[in-house]
Amino acid sequence: MTESRNDLRVLIVDDDFHVATLHAGYVDAVPGFMALPPVHDARMVPKAVAEHRPDLLLLDVYLPQGSGLDLLQGLDVDAFVLSAAAEAPTVATAFRRGALAYLLKPFDPKVLTAKLRGYARYRRQLDAAEYLDQAGIDRGQRALLVADEPAAASSGAATEAAVLAAVTEVGEATVMQVAQAVGISRATAQRYLAQLAQAGSLRLDLRYGSRGRPEHRYSTGG
Repeated sequence: MTESRNDLRVLIVDDDFHVATLHAGYVDAVPGFMALPPVHDARMVPKAVAEHRPDLLLLDVYLPQGSGLDLLQGLDVDAFVLSAAAEAPTVATAFRRGALAYLLKPFDPKVLTAKLRGYARYRRQLDAAEYLDQAGIDRGQRALLVADEPAAASSGAATEAAVLAAVTEVGEATVMQVAQAVGISRATAQRYLAQLAQAGSLRLDLRYGSRGRPEHRYSTGG
């Protein structure tokens, strides 16, 4: 996949070569993300992190020569845990050591896609200003969690939730801004925005530019 300068770089750590390749394909299919060469041995992860400087790790728990949970504790990198380990103490340890999400294998690719998009929104929110007020911090946290609902819903509901979240993050947005934030076409963004405006979830305002053509702007204001 061709790397864009603004792509979020994802390092997949999994001892199963087939699974790692599969997950890399899922990552590359999400606009704004790029999968780095996967790592299969826990001992090689610190070196790979230092060399490639990933934005996000997709980290398995059970690895040859080490535990993903131990790596999570020692590496200063954002991480999702992707594991078949469903024991409550394991999940609790993962979150206590800094995991931003925990996905049980096997999972629907749409679940990871929604989590990655939530992570992208989280990053944009935290990178938007040098200092954040409490509302900004809360929006960043919600950006990570908003993907939880679409995972169990239909694809259409997932897209609608992502569109609404994209507008909520900035307060007011154009159709093109929403399309780029969610990773959908302009036409699709327009359709969902119109539905949300009709339902009263968003407000539509027309702004006239220098050429006299109205621009649709959607906001969460009353």
